[in-house]
Amino acid sequence: MTDKKKFIIGSRGSKLSLAYSRHVKNLLIKFNSQFDENLIEIKIIKTAGDIFQNKRISDIGGKGVFCKQIEDELLDSKINLAVHSLKDLPTIMTEGLCVNALVKRNDPRDAFLSYSSKSFNDLKPQSKIGTSSFRRHAQLNLLRNDFKIFPMRGNIDTRIKKLKDKEFDAIVLSLAGIQMLNLENEVKEIFTIEQMLPAIGQGVIALQCKQDDQKTLNIIKDINHKETYFCAQAERSLLEAISGDCDTAIGGLAKISNEIIYLKSELFSNDGKKKFESQSSGNFKEAKEIGYKVGRDLLKKAGSDFTKQGN
Repeated sequence: MTDKKKFIIGSRGSKLSLAYSRHVKNLLIKFNSQFDENLIEIKIIKTAGDIFQNKRISDIGGKGVFCKQIEDELLDSKINLAVHSLKDLPTIMTEGLCVNALVKRNDPRDAFLSYSSKSFNDLKPQSKIGTSSFRRHAQLNLLRNDFKIFPMRGNIDTRIKKLKDKEFDAIVLSLAGIQMLNLENEVKEIFTIEQMLPAIGQGVIALQCKQDDQKTLNIIKDINHKETYFCAQAERSLLEAISGDCDTAIGGLAKISNEIIYLKSELFSNDGKKKFESQSSGNFKEAKEIGYKVGRDLLKKAGSDFTKQGN
């Protein structure tokens, strides 16, 4: 036994969230000699998004539904670190908290799953596709508009079970989550970036802590993957520029090559029928500025075809 104080990671209780948290725990042990298996504890915290699984995220409070309860425990110093999927975090950071470290990005693409069809193009007309993402809904309709899209929430296991139970003919999920749970054999097809530009921050694990917790900030700094960090800065600045939230049908992906960051984005009109595209590039240290620039350009192109929900 040891009398050292435990380092506590706050996590949602889904299989995927726990897989992310265990991955972070292993990285902490790898990069910090002070830690071993017994000194890091993963604490499960139920969020509103986990409790109300049958409602659209926008109906139960928007983007913060997967993190507010975890953030509250951080602010109350009941946990040292919160592990989130970056795309679940609201664009504006909760006061007193920060995300100064991101784990190296997993594959950001989207995956097609079906038991009735070998591929997306083989789907029969009027097939039922499940997704609660406004972005995916709009993108699927652009690829083909001869099927029915229905909202579907729940964790990956729940969604795959609904597919197996023939509630849907096909579903679309994040490839990163599927890979993290070793469920690649369920995937029939991976959409290309050109077919389906991913959500902002898709495939990125965010490490959040208190802004004044220098000890934790020092612990996690070696985990931070710099390329992922700058790409996420560009993408989230783009989202901030358009005041985007969980109702916004927007895709965005940044990549870095030879210190140049390339940001590609697409925004859909409120009715999902029109698509507006913008891209830009520059030195990776200007990631935020590039994100804001692309966001402003999208707003200009969309004009009155895009207004933020409630405006």
